[in-house]
Amino acid sequence: MLRILQFLYRVRAFLLFIVLEVVAIWMIVSNNSPQGAAFFNSSNAVVGGVLKKQADVVQFFSLADANEALVEENAWVRGQLMASQVIPDSLEIKLDSSLQASFEFRGARVIANSLRFSQNYLTLNKGAKHGIKPGMGVFTSQGAVGRIKSVSENYSVAFSLLNTSLLVSSKIKSSDVFGSVQWDGRNSSEAMLLYVPRHVKAFKGDEVITSGFNAVFPEGILIGKISNVAVNEKDPNYLSITVALSADFSKLTYVYLVENTRFEELDSLYRQSEIPNEY
Repeated sequence: MLRILQFLYRVRAFLLFIVLEVVAIWMIVSNNSPQGAAFFNSSNAVVGGVLKKQADVVQFFSLADANEALVEENAWVRGQLMASQVIPDSLEIKLDSSLQASFEFRGARVIANSLRFSQNYLTLNKGAKHGIKPGMGVFTSQGAVGRIKSVSENYSVAFSLLNTSLLVSSKIKSSDVFGSVQWDGRNSSEAMLLYVPRHVKAFKGDEVITSGFNAVFPEGILIGKISNVAVNEKDPNYLSITVALSADFSKLTYVYLVENTRFEELDSLYRQSEIPNEY
């Protein structure tokens, strides 16, 4: 305490100067309209700038919650859009609701993601208590990215599309010719479209989308675009088609999950019939 008093005593002249300056400014501002207006306008600008910076900082730290809420809302909207799209049969007879595939959509955030292995996985911040189930498809606004493998109460793990054991039933959008997309373990931005017969006309730039032939993804989710077409050297009856993946797996943050509410029924039927179900 004594040191503080000694310090104040040493700077008493400076403190008196500051006090007199404040009093002088206050007298000028309070007794002269132009100077007063300029002062208050300037102070308002300074305070406004400080408050804006404070709001920007608070908003930055709340972006994660805001983005997650938007993903959930977008998932709901996608579900409503999918429910409103009815694909008529060849006779243009209105389909009974029991014959329509039923899909539900949810949102989640990627909390772990691997790229450097031959079998890569995604970890999501949603689990069983959020309605996440094994077999659900995972995609972003850019395109398909994987399928849920297992879930716990609060988290889930998904096969990444960059996983050599994952096949995705797909088709070339322009021709409706279907095949299966599988990663070959090489370039993380490319995969292969398999089982396309040699006589098929496929061109660079053609979009490859999900076919809707399996129980995971609805039809029409983008996977990528054809970047190269050649004859398969191992089996000349088929083409070797390279697909540039539309999703950037190095920047995955928020994803959508799609559930076919009849997945278990279809999967059980495939197992009983001993038919491999291409996920």
